Amino acid sequence: MFQYFYHEILRKTVVSFGTLFNNITIKHKNNSGDIVSELKVPLSYGPTQKFLARLEQSPDLNKPTQMSLPRMSFEFIGLNYDSQRKVTTTQTFISSSDSKEKKAYMPVPYNMEFELSIMSKLNDDMLQIVEQILPYFQPSYNLSINLIEEIKEKRDVPIVLNSISMNDDYEGDFSTRRALIYTLRFTAKIYLFGPVSSASEDIIKKVSIGYLAGSSDSNTKIGERDLRYSVEPTAAKNYTGISVTKLTYDIEIDDISIDVDDPELIPENSYIYIDEETLYVRSKSENKLLVTRGAYETRKSKHVSGSLVKKITEDDNKLIEIGDDFGFDGGFSWRCPKNTISWMKNLMSQMIL
Repeated sequence: MFQYFYHEILRKTVVSFGTLFNNITIKHKNNSGDIVSELKVPLSYGPTQKFLARLEQSPDLNKPTQMSLPRMSFEFIGLNYDSQRKVTTTQTFISSSDSKEKKAYMPVPYNMEFELSIMSKLNDDMLQIVEQILPYFQPSYNLSINLIEEIKEKRDVPIVLNSISMNDDYEGDFSTRRALIYTLRFTAKIYLFGPVSSASEDIIKKVSIGYLAGSSDSNTKIGERDLRYSVEPTAAKNYTGISVTKLTYDIEIDDISIDVDDPELIPENSYIYIDEETLYVRSKSENKLLVTRGAYETRKSKHVSGSLVKKITEDDNKLIEIGDDFGFDGGFSWRCPKNTISWMKNLMSQMIL
């Protein structure tokens, strides 16, 4: 059931979420309104407690320097299934990429929970940062993420702002370090995809059906039938592009006898392909072929002398394209015990083919 695959969807969402806040800037002004300093607020991945601990203790007592504020941190804190966006799990879709068709099951909706923490010493710094964030969420912001490169699956992921909480960490005497902390909680509504496979690998090459049918009553045994039916897809046109001969004369739409240069490689009861028309070869005599025009519902058309005649072979069957309205070469067989004429009539009246 399970197989290895890794689309990095969760990782891409975490990275993309962080990039939303990596360009926040604060400015300090003097009493005259002139900008005296400008600072880009640093952003890191990690829990808030980690940075608060660094505010209260130094990893090296010989270095009295401490972590500078303001700064921001974000963390991926939860993942849960979103039943409101559920789709049919067995439904598949096909995507074309690099001239190859890929198949994947419909994605599964999940919600990723994020927490963005903003730490500041000055209240004005905090207000500048928050005001640069909140206007973009009403209450969601669509973030474009290239989920699966293999099938070029790019989606807009809504980032929803759920709540905002504030904490003024100010305890102790006047000299105690102050830390303003704003916590913003977000939800990213993502989709997780399963493995991607080549669509051509899933083409059904052969179907066989067999069933036993019969009935009886207390007086007369009506009969028993063993029915079998098998089909194999056969190409309705030539895919290899290999020609075996060419037309000697022009042929009109209604002509059923055609002349070719060399019919040796064209057996009776076979299919040939001329331009965009498929023809069934019923018989041949010397260089003449008796054909049925417009086989496999292809369009009958005129063909000029010198047109290439291609034979449809087993090699073409292996190259059937997805969506091709190919024909089926089927075989049907049934058997029953020999019995009276009345039994046969009764049997034939019940048989449904």
